[in-house]
Amino acid sequence: MNITIVSGSSRNPNLSHRVALHLQQKLSERYPTHHYCILDVRNHRLDFVSDVWMKKEDLPKEHEALGELVFDADAFILVTPEYNGSYSAVMKNLLDHFPKYAKRVFGIVTYSTGAMGGMRAAHQMQQMICAFMGVPSPQMLLIGGVDKRIDETGNSEDAAMHRMSDTFLNEFVWLAEAVYAKRASN
Repeated sequence: MNITIVSGSSRNPNLSHRVALHLQQKLSERYPTHHYCILDVRNHRLDFVSDVWMKKEDLPKEHEALGELVFDADAFILVTPEYNGSYSAVMKNLLDHFPKYAKRVFGIVTYSTGAMGGMRAAHQMQQMICAFMGVPSPQMLLIGGVDKRIDETGNSEDAAMHRMSDTFLNEFVWLAEAVYAKRASN
């Protein structure tokens, strides 16, 4: 199974990338039979959505690598900061270029440097995923104080962070595997 982790912030320094690295490391250790990649929105500059790509053949040459990360994914983990009570605009713009994610599982990971961990963004992302015909994992990962919990390389010495990540990933992978198996059997 191919899982794409979307690092959904264009800011520098980039806390989304820290979280994405942390999740990729944990997934690789716990579920080594799956393939994990990080789609960093900073590496794929897109105009505001005017073109919609429904299949690989629709992609302009300059976005072929991006298209492979999206079209080849069996499941996604979306990592976004909370900006003004919502998820990042670059995340929304990216996903709007690829509007159909039928029967793909999405894990929601939000964060903030404050205590709430992006709760409002997470709830809005659930609605967006359903509109895309995706399947949102009910277990979300909301990380408050992210700048103190995960370092630049994705490592964490925070025991509570590890427990939260493990719970989230166990539930996400269970659902992703179940949906993937059902899709494969049809």
